[in-house]
Amino acid sequence: MGKALGLFAIGLVFGGGIGFTLAAGNGITFDGHDHSDPMAHGSAHAGHDMAHSTALEVPALNAPQIAVELTPDPMDGYNLHVLTKNFAFAPEAAGLEDARGQGHAHVFINNEKLGRLYGEWMHIPDLPKGEVTVKVTLNSNMHSPLAVSGQPISASSTLIVE
Repeated sequence: MGKALGLFAIGLVFGGGIGFTLAAGNGITFDGHDHSDPMAHGSAHAGHDMAHSTALEVPALNAPQIAVELTPDPMDGYNLHVLTKNFAFAPEAAGLEDARGQGHAHVFINNEKLGRLYGEWMHIPDLPKGEVTVKVTLNSNMHSPLAVSGQPISASSTLIVE
């Protein structure tokens, strides 16, 4: 029994080492993937990419609307207030089938995705120095940006951070 357990342990060490070496040699990392660049995922995520990059067209009549307010937080950072019309935040439906007038938002700082937003308020603890643009897009449950006549439904606020 002891000999078998020893051989098993040796197999795990060498097998894991070979696996990590092969993964690293093929550019595979274990740090997740970045949703801000959907084209970077390759064909393994083709359906997933389509949801992130292809806009979901919505009719102009009663289309969702968005406005943003960015104010300094009295303690630190900034508070982002997202005001919507004809749109309901539905965090429980994220990743599920699209439904008209519901979904979530994506928040971008200088065109780099900060994260998802499932409600109308978000605290941003720190912004880079200089001119900063905070943009918020409305997205479907399946993460597709919502659009009217090809124009994404989004709002932004630009400020100077010293």
